[in-house]
Amino acid sequence: MLQVLRRGDAAFHIVSPEAGWRVEPDVVWIDLLRPTREEELAVEAALGLDLPTPSEMAALEPSSRLYQERGATFMTATLLARSAAEAPFGAPVTFVLAQGLLVTLRYHDFRAFTVFAGRACIEAGADGGSAFLGLLDAVIERLAQVLDETGHRVEEASSAIFERPKAGDFRPMLTGLAKAQSLTALARSSLVSLARMLSFAALAPQIAGAAEARAHLDSLQRDAQSLSEHASQQSAHVAFLLDAALGLINIEQNGIIKFFSVVAVVFMPPTLIASIYGMNFRVMPELGWVLGYPAALLAMLVAAVLPVLWFKHRGWL
Repeated sequence: MLQVLRRGDAAFHIVSPEAGWRVEPDVVWIDLLRPTREEELAVEAALGLDLPTPSEMAALEPSSRLYQERGATFMTATLLARSAAEAPFGAPVTFVLAQGLLVTLRYHDFRAFTVFAGRACIEAGADGGSAFLGLLDAVIERLAQVLDETGHRVEEASSAIFERPKAGDFRPMLTGLAKAQSLTALARSSLVSLARMLSFAALAPQIAGAAEARAHLDSLQRDAQSLSEHASQQSAHVAFLLDAALGLINIEQNGIIKFFSVVAVVFMPPTLIASIYGMNFRVMPELGWVLGYPAALLAMLVAAVLPVLWFKHRGWL
Protein backbone atom coordinates (compact mmCIF):
# COMPACT_ATOMS: atom_id res chain seq x y z
CA MET A 1 0.00 0.00 0.00
CA LEU A 2 1.29 3.45 -0.97
CA GLN A 3 0.01 6.33 1.15
CA VAL A 4 1.06 9.95 1.40
CA LEU A 5 0.73 12.69 3.98
CA ARG A 6 0.32 16.26 2.73
CA ARG A 7 0.93 19.51 4.55
CA GLY A 8 -2.04 20.49 6.69
CA ASP A 9 -3.60 16.98 6.59
CA ALA A 10 -4.16 14.80 9.64
CA ALA A 11 -4.48 11.48 7.85
CA PHE A 12 -2.86 9.46 5.10
CA HIS A 13 -4.20 9.43 1.56
CA ILE A 14 -3.92 6.15 -0.28
CA VAL A 15 -2.44 6.48 -3.75
CA SER A 16 -2.65 4.08 -6.68
CA PRO A 17 0.35 5.05 -8.80
CA GLU A 18 0.11 4.79 -12.55
CA ALA A 19 2.76 5.04 -15.25
CA GLY A 20 4.66 8.31 -14.96
CA TRP A 21 3.43 8.98 -11.39
CA ARG A 22 5.05 12.00 -9.74
CA VAL A 23 5.08 13.26 -6.18
CA GLU A 24 2.81 16.25 -5.60
CA PRO A 25 4.49 19.43 -4.28
CA ASP A 26 2.59 19.45 -0.96
CA VAL A 27 3.53 15.87 -0.01
CA VAL A 28 6.05 15.59 2.84
CA TRP A 29 5.78 11.89 3.74
CA ILE A 30 5.47 8.82 1.52
CA ASP A 31 4.69 5.66 3.48
CA LEU A 32 5.10 2.26 1.83
CA LEU A 33 3.27 -0.34 3.91
CA ARG A 34 3.69 -3.88 2.57
CA PRO A 35 4.12 -2.39 -0.91
CA THR A 36 3.73 -4.24 -4.17
CA ARG A 37 6.65 -4.30 -6.57
CA GLU A 38 4.81 -1.83 -8.82
CA GLU A 39 4.45 0.67 -5.96
CA GLU A 40 8.15 0.36 -5.10
CA LEU A 41 9.13 0.92 -8.72
CA ALA A 42 6.84 3.97 -8.94
CA VAL A 43 8.47 5.63 -5.92
CA GLU A 44 11.98 4.71 -7.10
CA ALA A 45 11.27 6.21 -10.53
CA ALA A 46 9.72 9.36 -9.08
CA LEU A 47 12.62 10.03 -6.69
CA GLY A 48 15.49 8.41 -8.56
CA LEU A 49 16.30 6.08 -5.65
CA ASP A 50 16.91 2.38 -5.07
CA LEU A 51 14.87 1.26 -2.06
CA PRO A 52 16.34 -1.58 0.03
CA THR A 53 14.95 -5.09 -0.21
CA PRO A 54 13.52 -6.88 2.86
CA SER A 55 16.71 -8.95 3.19
CA GLU A 56 18.83 -5.78 3.11
CA MET A 57 16.57 -4.19 5.73
CA ALA A 58 17.00 -7.21 8.01
CA ALA A 59 20.82 -7.17 7.72
CA LEU A 60 22.67 -6.17 10.88
CA GLU A 61 25.73 -4.59 9.26
CA PRO A 62 25.76 -0.78 9.65
CA SER A 63 26.73 -0.44 5.99
CA SER A 64 23.45 -2.11 5.01
CA ARG A 65 21.31 -0.12 7.42
CA LEU A 66 22.87 3.34 7.52
CA TYR A 67 24.23 4.91 4.34
CA GLN A 68 23.94 7.85 1.96
CA GLU A 69 23.42 7.45 -1.75
CA ARG A 70 22.58 9.94 -4.54
CA GLY A 71 22.03 12.71 -2.04
CA ALA A 72 19.57 10.65 0.00
CA THR A 73 20.07 9.37 3.56
CA PHE A 74 18.94 5.78 4.16
CA MET A 75 18.39 4.66 7.77
CA THR A 76 16.96 1.34 8.97
CA ALA A 77 16.00 0.62 12.58
CA THR A 78 14.36 -2.34 14.29
CA LEU A 79 11.13 -1.24 15.98
CA LEU A 80 8.86 -3.04 18.41
CA ALA A 81 5.74 -4.36 16.67
CA ARG A 82 2.50 -5.71 18.16
CA SER A 83 3.53 -4.87 21.71
CA ALA A 84 0.01 -5.56 23.02
CA ALA A 85 -0.22 -8.98 21.35
CA GLU A 86 0.73 -12.34 22.82
CA ALA A 87 3.88 -12.53 20.72
CA PRO A 88 5.50 -9.10 20.14
CA PHE A 89 8.52 -8.93 17.87
CA GLY A 90 11.03 -6.54 16.37
CA ALA A 91 10.64 -5.56 12.71
CA PRO A 92 12.90 -3.42 10.50
CA VAL A 93 11.70 -0.07 9.16
CA THR A 94 13.61 2.01 6.62
CA PHE A 95 13.53 5.82 6.73
CA VAL A 96 14.75 7.76 3.70
CA LEU A 97 15.33 11.52 3.64
CA ALA A 98 15.56 12.74 0.06
CA GLN A 99 14.50 15.82 -1.92
CA GLY A 100 12.79 17.35 1.12
CA LEU A 101 10.64 14.24 1.60
CA LEU A 102 10.42 11.47 4.15
CA VAL A 103 9.95 8.00 2.71
CA THR A 104 9.24 5.07 5.04
CA LEU A 105 9.31 1.43 4.00
CA ARG A 106 7.80 -1.17 6.33
CA TYR A 107 6.07 -4.52 6.24
CA HIS A 108 4.24 -4.40 9.58
CA ASP A 109 1.80 -2.03 11.27
CA PHE A 110 3.16 0.21 14.00
CA ARG A 111 0.87 2.12 16.30
CA ALA A 112 3.25 5.09 16.46
CA PHE A 113 2.93 5.65 12.70
CA THR A 114 -0.86 5.78 12.86
CA VAL A 115 -0.83 8.04 15.92
CA PHE A 116 1.63 10.48 14.38
CA ALA A 117 -0.20 10.61 11.04
CA GLY A 118 -3.43 11.35 12.90
CA ARG A 119 -2.04 14.28 14.86
CA ALA A 120 0.72 15.55 12.58
CA CYS A 121 -1.06 18.35 10.67
CA ILE A 122 2.30 19.39 9.22
CA GLU A 123 2.51 23.13 8.79
CA ALA A 124 3.37 25.04 5.65
CA GLY A 125 7.11 25.23 5.07
CA ALA A 126 7.79 21.96 6.87
CA ASP A 127 9.73 19.28 5.05
CA GLY A 128 10.54 15.59 5.35
CA GLY A 129 13.12 16.29 8.06
CA SER A 130 10.42 17.74 10.32
CA ALA A 131 8.16 14.77 9.61
CA PHE A 132 11.05 12.39 10.34
CA LEU A 133 11.79 13.95 13.72
CA GLY A 134 8.11 14.14 14.64
CA LEU A 135 7.62 10.51 13.70
CA LEU A 136 10.58 9.44 15.83
CA ASP A 137 9.08 11.46 18.68
CA ALA A 138 5.96 9.32 18.39
CA VAL A 139 8.01 6.10 18.17
CA ILE A 140 10.01 6.92 21.30
CA GLU A 141 6.85 8.04 23.10
CA ARG A 142 5.24 4.70 22.25
CA LEU A 143 8.26 2.78 23.56
CA ALA A 144 8.11 4.83 26.76
CA GLN A 145 4.43 3.93 27.11
CA VAL A 146 5.19 0.23 26.60
CA LEU A 147 7.92 0.32 29.25
CA ASP A 148 5.61 2.17 31.64
CA GLU A 149 2.80 -0.35 31.19
CA THR A 150 5.24 -3.22 31.58
CA GLY A 151 6.61 -1.61 34.73
CA HIS A 152 3.11 -1.51 36.25
CA ARG A 153 2.64 -5.21 35.50
CA VAL A 154 6.02 -5.97 37.05
CA GLU A 155 5.07 -4.08 40.23
CA GLU A 156 1.79 -6.00 40.43
CA ALA A 157 3.70 -9.26 40.02
CA SER A 158 6.13 -8.15 42.74
CA SER A 159 3.27 -7.56 45.19
CA ALA A 160 1.67 -10.87 44.24
CA ILE A 161 4.92 -12.77 44.82
CA PHE A 162 5.73 -11.38 48.25
CA GLU A 163 2.15 -11.01 49.55
CA ARG A 164 0.60 -14.14 48.08
CA PRO A 165 -1.36 -16.55 50.31
CA LYS A 166 0.28 -19.78 51.36
CA ALA A 167 0.22 -22.52 48.74
CA GLY A 168 -0.71 -19.99 46.04
CA ASP A 169 0.00 -20.82 42.41
CA PHE A 170 3.24 -19.33 41.08
CA ARG A 171 2.63 -20.24 37.44
CA PRO A 172 0.62 -17.12 36.41
CA MET A 173 3.20 -14.87 38.10
CA LEU A 174 6.15 -16.58 36.42
CA THR A 175 4.40 -16.47 33.04
CA GLY A 176 3.64 -12.75 33.46
CA LEU A 177 7.22 -11.98 34.48
CA ALA A 178 8.62 -13.94 31.54
CA LYS A 179 6.43 -11.95 29.13
CA ALA A 180 7.46 -8.68 30.80
CA GLN A 181 11.12 -9.63 30.49
CA SER A 182 10.70 -10.48 26.80
CA LEU A 183 8.84 -7.24 26.05
CA THR A 184 11.38 -5.15 27.96
CA ALA A 185 14.24 -6.78 26.06
CA LEU A 186 12.54 -6.07 22.73
CA ALA A 187 11.91 -2.44 23.71
CA ARG A 188 15.54 -2.02 24.74
CA SER A 189 16.70 -3.57 21.47
CA SER A 190 14.54 -1.07 19.58
CA LEU A 191 15.97 1.82 21.60
CA VAL A 192 19.55 0.71 20.90
CA SER A 193 18.74 0.47 17.19
CA LEU A 194 17.12 3.92 17.28
CA ALA A 195 20.13 5.39 19.06
CA ARG A 196 22.42 4.20 16.27
CA MET A 197 20.09 5.61 13.66
CA LEU A 198 19.76 8.97 15.42
CA SER A 199 23.52 9.36 15.51
CA PHE A 200 23.69 8.78 11.76
CA ALA A 201 20.70 11.05 11.08
CA ALA A 202 22.82 14.06 12.06
CA LEU A 203 24.58 13.66 8.70
CA ALA A 204 21.37 14.14 6.69
CA PRO A 205 21.39 17.54 4.93
CA GLN A 206 17.79 18.27 6.03
CA ILE A 207 18.94 18.04 9.67
CA ALA A 208 22.57 19.13 9.56
CA GLY A 209 21.62 22.43 7.92
CA ALA A 210 18.92 23.42 10.45
CA ALA A 211 19.79 24.41 14.01
CA GLU A 212 16.25 23.68 15.27
CA ALA A 213 16.33 20.21 13.72
CA ARG A 214 19.72 19.47 15.30
CA ALA A 215 18.42 20.54 18.72
CA HIS A 216 15.36 18.31 18.24
CA LEU A 217 17.62 15.42 17.25
CA ASP A 218 19.78 15.91 20.36
CA SER A 219 16.64 15.79 22.50
CA LEU A 220 15.58 12.53 20.85
CA GLN A 221 19.01 11.03 21.47
CA ARG A 222 18.81 11.93 25.16
CA ASP A 223 15.31 10.45 25.40
CA ALA A 224 16.42 7.21 23.74
CA GLN A 225 19.44 6.95 26.04
CA SER A 226 17.43 7.54 29.22
CA LEU A 227 14.75 5.05 28.15
CA SER A 228 17.43 2.48 27.31
CA GLU A 229 18.86 2.84 30.82
CA HIS A 230 15.35 2.57 32.28
CA ALA A 231 14.75 -0.62 30.27
CA SER A 232 18.02 -2.08 31.59
CA GLN A 233 17.00 -1.34 35.19
CA GLN A 234 13.55 -2.79 34.62
CA SER A 235 15.06 -5.92 33.08
CA ALA A 236 17.31 -6.34 36.14
CA HIS A 237 14.26 -5.92 38.41
CA VAL A 238 12.37 -8.61 36.50
CA ALA A 239 15.38 -10.94 36.76
CA PHE A 240 15.46 -10.34 40.53
CA LEU A 241 11.74 -11.13 40.84
CA LEU A 242 12.15 -14.32 38.82
CA ASP A 243 15.00 -15.40 41.13
CA ALA A 244 12.93 -14.48 44.19
CA ALA A 245 9.94 -16.47 42.92
CA LEU A 246 12.10 -19.51 42.23
CA GLY A 247 13.67 -19.16 45.68
CA LEU A 248 10.24 -19.07 47.34
CA ILE A 249 9.21 -22.14 45.36
CA ASN A 250 12.30 -23.98 46.63
CA ILE A 251 11.55 -22.90 50.21
CA GLU A 252 8.00 -24.22 49.95
CA GLN A 253 9.19 -27.48 48.46
CA ASN A 254 11.76 -27.84 51.24
CA GLY A 255 8.99 -27.21 53.78
CA ILE A 256 6.88 -29.97 52.27
CA ILE A 257 9.81 -32.41 52.30
CA LYS A 258 10.58 -31.42 55.90
CA PHE A 259 6.98 -32.11 56.91
CA PHE A 260 6.99 -35.60 55.45
CA SER A 261 10.41 -36.30 56.97
CA VAL A 262 9.15 -35.29 60.41
CA VAL A 263 6.02 -37.42 60.04
CA ALA A 264 8.15 -40.41 59.07
CA VAL A 265 10.46 -39.92 62.06
CA VAL A 266 7.54 -39.37 64.46
CA PHE A 267 5.96 -42.69 63.55
CA MET A 268 9.16 -44.71 63.59
CA PRO A 269 9.32 -45.29 67.43
CA PRO A 270 5.61 -46.26 67.76
CA THR A 271 6.06 -48.62 64.82
CA LEU A 272 9.06 -50.19 66.57
CA ILE A 273 7.09 -50.69 69.81
CA ALA A 274 4.10 -52.11 67.94
CA SER A 275 6.41 -54.44 66.04
CA ILE A 276 7.95 -55.76 69.27
CA TYR A 277 4.58 -56.60 70.80
CA GLY A 278 3.36 -58.05 67.55
CA MET A 279 5.98 -60.83 67.73
CA ASN A 280 4.72 -64.34 68.48
CA PHE A 281 6.80 -65.43 71.48
CA ARG A 282 5.54 -67.81 74.21
CA VAL A 283 7.19 -65.94 77.03
CA MET A 284 6.32 -62.23 76.92
CA PRO A 285 5.49 -61.05 80.47
CA GLU A 286 3.50 -58.01 79.34
CA LEU A 287 0.93 -60.26 77.61
CA GLY A 288 -0.45 -61.34 80.96
CA TRP A 289 -0.26 -57.93 82.53
CA VAL A 290 -3.59 -56.16 83.07
CA LEU A 291 -2.10 -52.74 82.30
CA GLY A 292 0.08 -54.02 79.46
CA TYR A 293 -2.09 -52.65 76.63
CA PRO A 294 -2.50 -49.13 78.09
CA ALA A 295 1.22 -49.09 78.91
CA ALA A 296 2.09 -49.97 75.31
CA LEU A 297 -0.19 -47.19 73.99
CA LEU A 298 1.41 -44.72 76.42
CA ALA A 299 4.90 -45.81 75.34
CA MET A 300 3.99 -45.26 71.69
CA LEU A 301 2.56 -41.81 72.48
CA VAL A 302 5.67 -40.78 74.42
CA ALA A 303 7.88 -42.11 71.62
CA ALA A 304 5.96 -39.96 69.09
CA VAL A 305 5.95 -36.78 71.21
CA LEU A 306 9.62 -36.84 72.18
CA PRO A 307 10.93 -36.40 68.56
CA VAL A 308 8.53 -33.49 68.02
CA LEU A 309 9.76 -31.77 71.20
CA TRP A 310 13.34 -32.38 70.14
CA PHE A 311 12.72 -30.90 66.67
CA LYS A 312 11.14 -27.80 68.20
CA HIS A 313 14.06 -27.45 70.62
CA ARG A 314 16.48 -27.54 67.70
CA GLY A 315 14.41 -24.99 65.75
CA TRP A 316 13.59 -27.38 62.91
CA LEU A 317 9.82 -26.84 63.32
